[in-house]
Amino acid sequence: MKTDTAKLHAKLEQAFELLEKRFLERSELIRLLFLSMMSGENALLIGPPGTAKSQLARSLAQLFGTEHWFDYLLTRFTTPDEIFGPVSLQQLKQDQYVRKTAGYLPTAQFAFLDEIFKANSAILNALLSILHERVFFNGREREEVPLLFLIAASNELPDEYEQLAALYDRFLVRYEVRYLQTASSYEAMFQLPTEPLPVLFSLYDVKDIQAAAKQVTIPESIVYFLYRLKQDLEEKEFTLSDRRWSKIGHVWKTSAALNGREVVNAWDTVYTPHMLWEVPEDLEAVQQIFDARFTELLKAEVQNELPLRRFKQVADKWMDKEADLHAFQFKKEIGSRLGKEALEEYRLLLEESRQEVEETARLLRDKLVDWQAKERDLAGIIRKKNFLLLQVEKYTVKYAHLRIEGERILQMLQGFYRTVFDREIPGAEYDYTL
Repeated sequence: MKTDTAKLHAKLEQAFELLEKRFLERSELIRLLFLSMMSGENALLIGPPGTAKSQLARSLAQLFGTEHWFDYLLTRFTTPDEIFGPVSLQQLKQDQYVRKTAGYLPTAQFAFLDEIFKANSAILNALLSILHERVFFNGREREEVPLLFLIAASNELPDEYEQLAALYDRFLVRYEVRYLQTASSYEAMFQLPTEPLPVLFSLYDVKDIQAAAKQVTIPESIVYFLYRLKQDLEEKEFTLSDRRWSKIGHVWKTSAALNGREVVNAWDTVYTPHMLWEVPEDLEAVQQIFDARFTELLKAEVQNELPLRRFKQVADKWMDKEADLHAFQFKKEIGSRLGKEALEEYRLLLEESRQEVEETARLLRDKLVDWQAKERDLAGIIRKKNFLLLQVEKYTVKYAHLRIEGERILQMLQGFYRTVFDREIPGAEYDYTL
């Protein structure tokens, strides 16, 4: 079932605008948090004090209405009562150890836990089932937790990382929040809006998208892309659990649902690097590995518009025979004697090369001309692929690289034709200066 996302898009765009005015240089993070929220995946923010991690989380709460929100700062001395609710004295008199969870984390739909790694083991152990299974064990009872999304924050990753690995793995989305970088941000910092944010969203917005995401399919090409990405990462000793890969696929499906599609495409994968790293220092290397595979995926997805692989195969095929065909033409010109069988073989090969190269060059030339026209509004076309995208120019460059690759193939075909037939390919004129 295809979901009408126009109204949700309008609300999301309004939310982006409101939050970006308050949280400078956080545009990518804002979109990533909304994608995480709609996917039902937990997010972890790592960054030094004073980077507005807590304030951003609380602003998200305002957009959904704070009655659904649980917010707490954890310390070494925080007790389970403060997070999960106090023990019921009446139940305790009956030898039942039951917590009164109303108003605490087990009954929240959205939550923010600040300095999560400072919590003690009693709290962390209970959090594991809440974060992954959405279940809280209250005494002997197993209670379903309505939690849709949890943001956690920490000033740094803990030294005893191995002891907290299970908790850390519960956060699919990880983001390093840094101090402001640009002069314009510091100038705007003293004029930030302070009025309360309006309630824009309801729980149904999240649940409707999650229901739509269940109907989305991941095509074989995207599954193969995921597998090859996994192999590339493992070669560099970045290893993810099968559970994380499955969740990444779920986020892709949510992205497709948000864009009103029933099939995942390349553009749903762009925020994946923030789901791959273990420590912030790994992001750059992970991003490079992802970008290489993404470019290949993009090339495969535009095969109908610009089938570079097929054009390259034709060019390589005849470039391998260029020297022999040129030598044959030269021998003919100087009157060298050739055997009847060799003469016929090369004559047929020449005719085959002429027809295939001419046909391929003309088709490639037409495709490139159409591609140039498309590039005039490429930014708008890309935005329609995924409205959550930022830095569209980064992706227009990728499209330009595909055109340049096509132009190189056309030059190969034209060069072969000039060498072998001593003239230009009729109907394959192309202006390389555009």
